[in-house]
Amino acid sequence: MDMLDEFMDGPERFGGFSSGTLTVVLTCALLSFGAGIASRRMIFPRLMDALSKIDGPYVSRIEDGNPFAPKSLRWMVVFFVMWYSLDWLSAMVVLDEGGLRESGPVWDAELMETVMTVAWGGFVILVLLTAYRLVDYLDAFIVVEGDNMAARRSLASVAESIGRLAVVVVGFFVVAGLFGVNLNGLIAGLGITGLALALAARDSVANVFGAISIIVDQPFNVGDWIIVEDVEGEVVTIGLRTTTLRSGADTMITIPNSNITNSPVENFSHRRFRRIRPSFEFEEDSNAAQLRQFCESLCEQVLVDPGLPSPRTRGSVSLRLFHRRSRFQPTSTALPQARPRGSSLRTSC
Repeated sequence: MDMLDEFMDGPERFGGFSSGTLTVVLTCALLSFGAGIASRRMIFPRLMDALSKIDGPYVSRIEDGNPFAPKSLRWMVVFFVMWYSLDWLSAMVVLDEGGLRESGPVWDAELMETVMTVAWGGFVILVLLTAYRLVDYLDAFIVVEGDNMAARRSLASVAESIGRLAVVVVGFFVVAGLFGVNLNGLIAGLGITGLALALAARDSVANVFGAISIIVDQPFNVGDWIIVEDVEGEVVTIGLRTTTLRSGADTMITIPNSNITNSPVENFSHRRFRRIRPSFEFEEDSNAAQLRQFCESLCEQVLVDPGLPSPRTRGSVSLRLFHRRSRFQPTSTALPQARPRGSSLRTSC
């Protein structure tokens, strides 16, 4: 410490700074940038790999394949290290009885106080911005039973919505405090207006509880193909207020969560098998014995199919024969209208 104090001592040369003090401040700035780059490119990826609950590198779960942390994390570390180093240097200042400096850095005290204030304010704001960006990495810490990645994605979708909302609410109060707003009066005002907002936002509250119900009951997960309220599509996201589906026409459909919880949901992704009902057409004068033989051959092919689950049960094939007879309307333009008529044939296999 004595060596550093001796190095920073000297006459003022550059805007109230001694040459030694200016060198130390610039060194602190370089160290701050170095710490920011190292935290984003080295420390953060290794922490994610060590703490992640998913198998393999966490980068595989990031859409853009970027293994580094958000850039806001780098600047957050830069501002924090800069503020901490300047605060540590300012603590070395010792004044005599007359208020004159005896030891410590030789610099413009008012300027450095402003720099430290800006650094601290920037650090706080960047903490909120970084927290908002890091919400995207929550799925790496979500634990589910087994390897149910669909459940993980569904829970991560809601967790990210809740995390962003929490960061925005906390950030509002923190930024208000930085600008000197009276938080006691603000909180009291929110208590009065909270009831009015709750009454006006009943549907939004119902949608939030609907999202919680979807996550708890898990009638579907992200990636499932469902039908709800005559809307069919693949579940893309499950948010706090709405659930988004991608239809077969590649359009995005948004459904409020309260509507989903109050409606029957048909989930095609949970099917154990698919039932197929093929239709065959034959001539009216087809031989009944040959048709029965055809049905039996279909049964045999189904029973020997290796794709069927075991044990295989025997069933029956029903065949309904239709023959068409044209009927002409005397007042029409002689266009025939078919009236199906026919009989049934059933065989067991």
